[in-house]
Amino acid sequence: MKLTIKNLSHILIKGTMVCVLAMQVGNAQAQKAAHPAEQNQITAIDVALEPDSTMIQQAEAANARLLKVFPKGFALGAAHKPHISILQRYVRTADLDKVYAAVGKVLTKEKVAGWRLKAHKYYYIPWKDLGLGGIVIEPTDDLLKLQQKLVHAVSPFTAKTGTAAAFVTTPEAPDINQPTIDYVAAFVPKETGKNFNPHVTIGIATQEYLKEMLAEPFDVFTFSPAGASVYQLGNYGTARKKLKEWELKR
Repeated sequence: MKLTIKNLSHILIKGTMVCVLAMQVGNAQAQKAAHPAEQNQITAIDVALEPDSTMIQQAEAANARLLKVFPKGFALGAAHKPHISILQRYVRTADLDKVYAAVGKVLTKEKVAGWRLKAHKYYYIPWKDLGLGGIVIEPTDDLLKLQQKLVHAVSPFTAKTGTAAAFVTTPEAPDINQPTIDYVAAFVPKETGKNFNPHVTIGIATQEYLKEMLAEPFDVFTFSPAGASVYQLGNYGTARKKLKEWELKR
């Protein structure tokens, strides 16, 4: 996911940032306490395409490379599934079945599994000396049309915003930072249409290392979507809990 990581210090920065961390954690916990019913009312979702093994292998290899130089980052896998975010929204939890039906109706009319998508470079989103890296996918007319159809289909069930309670948290990762909350609220229109940047997130490292990585020749490759899912989001836009999945038509 394309995400401003202004508050990466939540997890990664210590030392002189202790006071800032304490304030952020307190704010996130206060949000949860102030909205105990929100968890049952609003859910932060990601309608995503699941890439095939070609992309998964490339993303996991890049992720392992970043973890070697920055072990405090996150590992791709069951808890952080490689995916291509098409649409992120806050929806009313009571309407989730209607959301699944609307998304499924769109998908049945598209032969998404037959698409050939091109991954053509790395990129990263900077924050101080750190960056959130990803593999960029060339947007196609098919991707853009799919996104707009999903925006329209899900629109009747959306809420303007949510709180940390709309996301998945765990004892190991109990907080949701404000940029994540804001990103989902603004996904439409800021990350749709001409602003759409399809990508697969690969992890975190220092900007110095990521700049070196981006300067290297990138071996362009093609892949296809292997499935589609609705996830409940976690911190930093990670796909944390699969709520619904579909097989794709060729």
